[in-house]
Amino acid sequence: MSVETPQAQAPQSPESPVEQPQPSRWGGALREMMASNATVIVFAIVGALLMAAVLIAAANSEVQRTAGYIFARPSDFFSAVWNSVSSAYSSLFRGAVYDPQANTFARQFKPITETLTAATPLIFAGLGLGVGFRSGIFNIGAQGQVILGAVVSAFFGFAFSLPLGLHLLVAVLGGALAGGLWAGIAGFLKARFGANEVIVTIMLNSIAGFLMSYLLTTQAFMRPGSNNPVSQRVYDTAMFPSLMGDNFRLHWGFILALVAAYGVWWLMERSTLGFKFRAVGFNPDAARTAGIKVERMYLYVMLLAGGLAGMGGVSQTLGTEGVLQEGVAGNIGFDAITVALLGRSKPVGIIGAAILFGALRAGSPLMQTASGTPIDIVQVVQALVVLLIAAPPLVRAIFRLPVPVKENAA
Repeated sequence: MSVETPQAQAPQSPESPVEQPQPSRWGGALREMMASNATVIVFAIVGALLMAAVLIAAANSEVQRTAGYIFARPSDFFSAVWNSVSSAYSSLFRGAVYDPQANTFARQFKPITETLTAATPLIFAGLGLGVGFRSGIFNIGAQGQVILGAVVSAFFGFAFSLPLGLHLLVAVLGGALAGGLWAGIAGFLKARFGANEVIVTIMLNSIAGFLMSYLLTTQAFMRPGSNNPVSQRVYDTAMFPSLMGDNFRLHWGFILALVAAYGVWWLMERSTLGFKFRAVGFNPDAARTAGIKVERMYLYVMLLAGGLAGMGGVSQTLGTEGVLQEGVAGNIGFDAITVALLGRSKPVGIIGAAILFGALRAGSPLMQTASGTPIDIVQVVQALVVLLIAAPPLVRAIFRLPVPVKENAA
């Protein structure tokens, strides 16, 4: 009698394919979104605000008082922390975006216009620096280029009397040309003699600042009958028209900044010259081998970058200030470096970063007066944003964000 024995199952060949569980379509899309650079930037900003909240609470007198008996009544301490942080950030929002406590409808929406006004020169200067960064030139001389743009545009604005429209055009072009030529000095020295653009632009920043201080003491610039370092007032024919009426400071320079951003995008992404800029920035040796005149590109990049940065100074003198005075450029050129880095040197990112910094600048006065928060906290927030943006792995580790998956080369 035969007994049937079960057949032994053949071992699986190691070469046979093993089906792996495939992630769902929505899960894959969510992972890609969380691993994107945009998500890292958003979480970097959130992280900077959270870190700054610790400083806001530590500087508050009520928090310091309740910390003395935190173990007896911890609720008082945490309530004081919440009140200090929420008051500071709500005041920042009211001063930068929307103020529901204002008396009129116009005043309620005025904060967002102040944010866009403060962002306008940052957009111009950030675009100039972004072009340089993508072309392999670390131009940190935007401050000097902003100053030269402000000086020349203001001079054309009050020294000449021209018809409406033509006067504004001449003053704008004069300021942009001044900024471009000032940056062109560094571009020429780099192209002709191989000079380091970082050192040259640092020196040009100092020269521009002292030059403006000197010019404000001359008869050509000083206001008649005044010993203060303030120029004559720019004629109304050379001022940017208001974008929303006389009750708002937002002017047409903001629209011009958006047009410039589109122009930079088209130049860098769609034009032959922009391709050469990017090729030089990616690998100058390979670009030179391909027949691109690298030294000439360096000069062109600096002329363009300086012209855009000079427009930042133009927007100050012909848009908001109406005069040339000490501090008209503020820290626009230096903040623009942060804006360009935060925006990844891309026009859309630069616009977003400029609006963020404009919001911090516009909302900080109300944050200081309404909540008693030191205005230096805003500078801390900006510094923390830069610190976290410069270290994406740190942001991913803090917020447990996935690492982007690199596609295998075919």
